[in-house]
Amino acid sequence: MSVDHPVPSVTADYAQRVADDLSANRAEQERVRSELARLQDDLVRLEESEQVLTQMQKVLGGTPKRTAKQSRTRKAAAVPAARRSNSKAAAGKQAAATGRKSPKKAVSAKKPGEPTWLKVTMAYLDVQSEPRSAAEVSNALAEAHPERAVQVTVVRNTLEQGVAQGLLERSKQGRSVFYSPAPAATDPSGA
Repeated sequence: MSVDHPVPSVTADYAQRVADDLSANRAEQERVRSELARLQDDLVRLEESEQVLTQMQKVLGGTPKRTAKQSRTRKAAAVPAARRSNSKAAAGKQAAATGRKSPKKAVSAKKPGEPTWLKVTMAYLDVQSEPRSAAEVSNALAEAHPERAVQVTVVRNTLEQGVAQGLLERSKQGRSVFYSPAPAATDPSGA
């Protein structure tokens, strides 16, 4: 009789541990869901504040400088609603966050007579004394050409196109990539 007694108590101990772990897991899931809902509320409030501030900046005569980054941030910030059947509040908040219209610049096609991105980028880099990153180039082009929608990815692709054509040189410093005109590209006889 005493030989059989330790086996049920070990099984009962394991069953109790599993039940405790399961309870702790469910409590942690609920804590994370509530934190997610709070963060989604914060994100919605911040995006609404950003819209108001952007409108105020336009009224005051300034131009928003981070539009390309804003659209990228919104895509990355979209968080799926909790996967629970009774999380209607979180799903509603997610729908409210994604259903709003975001202020984006309309991407316009190149008008006749406008220089290509490659020409604009080359002109900018030709007057620089040191290599520039794609972000630096896109910020400078956004300031110099407010009538055109400047996107970092378009500028980066244009810079890589210039490298492929031998017009630009690419240099790396750590994880950063910098671009400068190729020596042959600045020579008027090579163009």
